[in-house]
Amino acid sequence: MRFLIIGLGIYGANLAKDLTDMGHEVIGADIRHANVDAIKDYISTAYIIDSTDEAALAVLPLRNIDVAIVAIGENFGASVKTVALLKKMGVKPIFARAIDPLHQSILEGFEVQRILLPEQRAAWDLVYEMELGSKVECLEVDFDHYVLRFNAPKYFMGMKYSDIDFQRDFDMTLIAVAQAEEKPNIMGLKRPRTTVVPSDKLAKARVEEKDIWTVYGTRKAYRDLFRHIN
Repeated sequence: MRFLIIGLGIYGANLAKDLTDMGHEVIGADIRHANVDAIKDYISTAYIIDSTDEAALAVLPLRNIDVAIVAIGENFGASVKTVALLKKMGVKPIFARAIDPLHQSILEGFEVQRILLPEQRAAWDLVYEMELGSKVECLEVDFDHYVLRFNAPKYFMGMKYSDIDFQRDFDMTLIAVAQAEEKPNIMGLKRPRTTVVPSDKLAKARVEEKDIWTVYGTRKAYRDLFRHIN
């Protein structure tokens, strides 16, 4: 795919590099020479332009991209005006980064295809990891519902799964329990492998340290769970 990223600060530059590493073509644009110079040799093409200037924006190959990403964060006005101009020029889909609720609300008014909330997402992930004491993988289903994957909390160690009623006690659903074990690969080297525990075995099992939970619930449900186990 061919991506256009406008705004090559820390977030935009890392996004551009990750997309390039995955085999995509990335075109970058930023008003600051230093940002463009730092990444120009890593991506396909980089432009030094003021994206709030319609004539300058028209220089970009807007008709030959699959996704336009406005990654401008620190300049609220530049972000909004850039999105407005892209909409005026018929560019879609547009993904845009929002740095606060007001910024998000304005972007929602433009009906962009996706609003990116990297700072908020990073904060939530860090909170979850600190509360659970382990790495957390998070999938946002909608504004208030999430699927989290994390190591079983120490609070539950040794308890029977049949005695834990996630729906009644925490208003959440335990989707799956997996166990991580080191198994040899074809070369005989031990590598971590994750295996889902079958439901018939889970009913008789107890929570073990190596268990990995995948859970569905609301933000409030997770907060209640954290308070309960702490």
